[in-house]
Amino acid sequence: MLAFLPALSLAGFWLGGEMMLIAIALGLPALYGISSGARNRLDPDAPLPDLVDSAAAPGLAQQLIDRAVAVNLSTACLLVEAEGLDSVARQSGDAAAQALRSALLKRLRGLMKRGDKVMRTGDSRFMILLAPSPRLDLEALLTLADRVQRTLEEPVSFETGTHYLSVSIGFCGSLRFQDKPSGAQLVEAAQTALTEALTQGPSAIRAWSDSMRAQRRARKSLLDEVERALTKGQIQPWFQPQICTSTGRITGVEALARWIHPERGIVPPMEFLGALEQARQLDRLSEVMLQHSLTAMRGWDAAGIDIPRVSVNFSDIELRSPHLVERIKWELDRFAMPASRLGVEVLETVIADSPEGVTARNIVGLSQLGCQIDLDDFGTGHASIAALRRFTVHRLKIDRSFVTRVDRDEDQRRMLAAVLGLADRLGLETVAEGVESVAEHALLSQLGCDHVQGFGIARPMPADQLAAWAGQHAERIAGAQKLGRGAG
Repeated sequence: MLAFLPALSLAGFWLGGEMMLIAIALGLPALYGISSGARNRLDPDAPLPDLVDSAAAPGLAQQLIDRAVAVNLSTACLLVEAEGLDSVARQSGDAAAQALRSALLKRLRGLMKRGDKVMRTGDSRFMILLAPSPRLDLEALLTLADRVQRTLEEPVSFETGTHYLSVSIGFCGSLRFQDKPSGAQLVEAAQTALTEALTQGPSAIRAWSDSMRAQRRARKSLLDEVERALTKGQIQPWFQPQICTSTGRITGVEALARWIHPERGIVPPMEFLGALEQARQLDRLSEVMLQHSLTAMRGWDAAGIDIPRVSVNFSDIELRSPHLVERIKWELDRFAMPASRLGVEVLETVIADSPEGVTARNIVGLSQLGCQIDLDDFGTGHASIAALRRFTVHRLKIDRSFVTRVDRDEDQRRMLAAVLGLADRLGLETVAEGVESVAEHALLSQLGCDHVQGFGIARPMPADQLAAWAGQHAERIAGAQKLGRGAG
């Protein structure tokens, strides 16, 4: 209807002048609302389009609920999230991702029985509305969800390669409500269950329960609270030292986000980073962390505390910003800080999933600016040696899983030695994360790891406490060197 608005307005003016234009202006919104409502009232007996506006889903669910209640049967809604389609789009292009969506939809429709409604409601989300049935209890729905998950997680092969996805599912049956639910309630309950599944990691399945309603309210409260905390400056970096295994001197610090809550005290990042991501505030968190970190560096310099550099974590969302390099350059210039004193920590999975595009250009641009690129959680992703070269990685941060029990487990020691040997041949420095004991520290030094970081050395601390700790640590190192010379 909107496509004909210019022609309709011109014709109205020719035929009736200004009064006709006014009539058209008043009548079109109502007419558009009627047509829009008609689009949202899909006929469950007619074939559904592949992609359905999510706003139409509650109406379609309502029609199925009404039919089920009329014959004393039940229905259910399943929401399916195919995780990994965004990676396929980045690596193989939008056409490959769209072909994969179509293949998944075809599999789903082939799996369901006649009368069930299957549609796609988003880039990676699918909805299943079950036809009225005499037995849709929790056990039956769990069995169906498991079958759907196994079917969709079978690899799909195209010319672009073989693609593997993980599938999370949230569902709710109409029997889960004491009274007859509305279509909107049924869809919302399935959405709540899917949200819970997605927070539990890949390939999770969750059924809606009444307790999820309270959990959802708590998450909404956390979402509002954490946004205010970011605005009020309650979220700030704490710094964990990194130590050279040869000299014992501080070679840098990593900035880690901490929420200083006025009532709950220190809130760890695992409890609020997800909320910030949901609120699309990770880029704002990055700005706050960078500004506080550079302020701390300037303060340490003024106090004569030798901290060579600070490393800040950047998520894949932040690395997709087209203005990231310019923003960081502006911040460095504002603080008169050489780029070499800023470490940019990037997850290995980000490099593995982003061989081209904005993310790749940003990482290369930051390296060319002079920033040091640290590949975080190395060993948990699939970054190739070519990727390490292309992105000009300076240091590998070896994941804690490689460090745990390295002083007691021979297989673990051989694996770690292989990683360190690879880094040495590539000319990359190494940092071992999660070092918690003197034995682990000593063995990492013997194996040739360049730097160590972890609770066994120091816990993360505010900038002023780090200054005091760094001064005491420097005195200990100087005392040990004097003792060593005296013993000689």
